[in-house]
Amino acid sequence: MPKRISGQRYAQAIFELALEHNQADEWAAQLDLASQVLQDAEFRGFLNHAEVPVADKIKSIEAVLPDIHPLIRNLLDVLVTRGLVNVAPELGEAYTKLLDQHHGRQRIEVISAVELEDAEVQRITQYVSNVTGKEVVVTTQVDEEILGGIVIQIGDQLLDGSTRTRLEALRSRVRTGVA
Repeated sequence: MPKRISGQRYAQAIFELALEHNQADEWAAQLDLASQVLQDAEFRGFLNHAEVPVADKIKSIEAVLPDIHPLIRNLLDVLVTRGLVNVAPELGEAYTKLLDQHHGRQRIEVISAVELEDAEVQRITQYVSNVTGKEVVVTTQVDEEILGGIVIQIGDQLLDGSTRTRLEALRSRVRTGVA
């Protein structure tokens, strides 16, 4: 059984290089751009095609991403040469996590049934910042199916205060006879 290659290993290596060059934030933007380009199904198919020479694949990356830092281009060349183009999105996510750790940031996602007002987002941001001791970066999403309340995703932890979940819990208790 072939061993699964993780983008985490490559992210750690490129992050350490970025720190050495004092360009961690700049490289994050370039890795994000490269990851977006490599998520294009047609381009990724070309890069993964066994009959396309590796040199042609590398030239196509250079053509699509001409201004990318040479060390990032070398990383992409390695991924193409080793047939690991599919780890690029994972690599980008892992790099972002490393950068966030480095800067003491915590990314959270807040899901609500309706658009939250800025003051509400600010209150949530401040609360999570106080609890984690980190700068908080919030993304919001509207999902009418949660009916009300909010759901907060903090890393691997999910805080579900949605009306939908509360109603499901109540339904379960009523069915089992526990009030």
